[in-house]
Amino acid sequence: MSPLKITVRDAATGPVLEIAGDLDHTTAPRLRQAVDRLTLAAGHLLVLDLTGLQFVDSSGITALLAARNLAMEQGGDIALAAVPANTARILRIVGLDRVFTFVDGRDGLRFGEYPAQ
Repeated sequence: MSPLKITVRDAATGPVLEIAGDLDHTTAPRLRQAVDRLTLAAGHLLVLDLTGLQFVDSSGITALLAARNLAMEQGGDIALAAVPANTARILRIVGLDRVFTFVDGRDGLRFGEYPAQ
């Protein structure tokens, strides 16, 4: 079991949460708390950078959905960045690839895209 580490930073598109370790029934509340502390402006993109995610269970997936709901309630959007293959497979199996946008760039930008200056 890997401890969960959440790092918050700002990008041109909005807040980025870097999530590393295991996102499971014991750690999912920490992600919910981190997301609840955020304020998104209308049009901002909340990016969950999953580069360091090692494991996710149903509680973790529920926490990802809660983050999506909060982003939508505040007039923003959400994207999952650098989703590990095993996690992407799970999300596709349960149909969440149609709910979440998956991006390659860690700031929520697809490669070759740049924010408006």
